[in-house]
Amino acid sequence: MSSSLRRGTLAAATLALAAVSLTACGAGNDAQTLRIRPDNAATHVGDIKIQNVNIVTDPHGSGEATVTARIFNEGSKDQVLKGVTSKGARAELSPAKGEKKLVVPAGGSLKLGGKDEASALLADAEKAGVRNGDARAITFDLSRTGDIKLKATVVPAKGAYKTVGPSSSPSSQPPKPGTEQSGEPGENGKPGESGKPGQSTKPGQSTKPGQEGDASSADNAGEQGEAASTGQDGQEGAAGH
Repeated sequence: MSSSLRRGTLAAATLALAAVSLTACGAGNDAQTLRIRPDNAATHVGDIKIQNVNIVTDPHGSGEATVTARIFNEGSKDQVLKGVTSKGARAELSPAKGEKKLVVPAGGSLKLGGKDEASALLADAEKAGVRNGDARAITFDLSRTGDIKLKATVVPAKGAYKTVGPSSSPSSQPPKPGTEQSGEPGENGKPGESGKPGQSTKPGQSTKPGQEGDASSADNAGEQGEAASTGQDGQEGAAGH
């Protein structure tokens, strides 16, 4: 066999092996393409599937963080999210606007994080050691499935995570009008301060009966005493002459 034929045969064999390798990567139950996972944490336990899990910190230094996730219920019965914890730090759960519980409906899903959505707020995240860039263990407690554990990436509330950070949690919203200190009864407009009976107009002060009147009586008595003393001096002088 000539050298040119040998080179052609080797090239054909190499191409065939490469094609077999590529086919193996994309086929079968253990295909390498099936092993690709999204950047955000996800898991599947029983009827519950949890995706897009992150812990989002406040870049303004409040020390708070929120847990974001999408919880799917593939079962035939509703489940309730009872708790979210991370290394002993328990999140404060708040239902979505208009809801009373954090229900994961049968055949539906529950979203954590975002305006008017359910939220899980870690009020002392900084104290609990939550740090940006960490992969932190987190546990979701479902009413039927029980505890589901995975690791979530800790990221700041910037860019794509800005709208799901601590500032979007109902527990972090500013107080409603009427609850601020300056507007509470008991401050500027509270009876007992500038307008309270008992200060400048309080009986017993400048307008109290018995003060100005008593002073006037004392002044009159003093004047009468001085007049009497003057009269006596004059009489003594006349008698001397």
